Amino acid sequence: MANLQLSPIVAGAWRMRDWNFDLSQRQRWIEAALELGIDSFDHADIYGDYTVEGLFGEALAVSPGLRDRVRLVTKCGIKLTSAQRPQHRIKSYDTSRDHVVASVEQSLRALRTDRVDLLLIHRPDLLMDVDELAATFDALKAAGKVLHVGVSNHSPSQLALLHAKHRLETHQIECSPLHPAPLDDGTLDQCQALGLRPMIWSPLAGGRLFGGGDERAERVRAVLAELAPRYGDASAATLAYAWLLRHPSRPWPITGSGRIEGLREATAALSLRLSAEDWYAIWQAGAGREVA
Repeated sequence: MANLQLSPIVAGAWRMRDWNFDLSQRQRWIEAALELGIDSFDHADIYGDYTVEGLFGEALAVSPGLRDRVRLVTKCGIKLTSAQRPQHRIKSYDTSRDHVVASVEQSLRALRTDRVDLLLIHRPDLLMDVDELAATFDALKAAGKVLHVGVSNHSPSQLALLHAKHRLETHQIECSPLHPAPLDDGTLDQCQALGLRPMIWSPLAGGRLFGGGDERAERVRAVLAELAPRYGDASAATLAYAWLLRHPSRPWPITGSGRIEGLREATAALSLRLSAEDWYAIWQAGAGREVA
């Protein structure tokens, strides 16, 4: 099977329920993303209290041929207490064969599809049986229900444990100028060493880069404003995406916006390459110090 391929920017559907889009608006959002070269869409079973996959799936179902134009990413392994899942007594993690297979089957039904392009284990399960999970991945791939697998929010040692049993193809992590830890805690080093292109969630720090009185965010905003004239007066959001894209691990940033302009700002970063000094200026603003 070919290596994992995603669009350079991935559209995140986490907040889709909160956008209050009707069916036609959901279709337009997907089509607008495709027009911008974004064909990969990030989901998880729990998003929107277990509703977002279904909202997206409805849009796919009423647009013949649309499924074959998109790549679907979803995640499983978190069990939330919810009216949608009354059997869950407490919030917990579960990577057992039964839970992973049942989660994939439910995601396929909700998304109105026969396969997901990428399945991620959403959070590290302290009770993970690595051999059982690897065998589960094998079975799902053999059935054609999952094409590629990876993890999300794992430590380097947790990823290495599973990767030794079954090849993983990406690691979805949080990273931004306000959350730079993966740059030097071994996470992105490991991605490069293993040839895994990381996916980046919350690349704009959940919007904190552009609002509120956080001192670190204010410093980063000031640097982005100072740098903008050097890069065609690019928006602060575009420069923040460009900061991530500058990393040699070749990350796939995930947007979180229902605004078409938000998608456009992300894709605009693909034509920018920050100088190393400008990259470090943004890092320094977020860290609040010079490099050692």
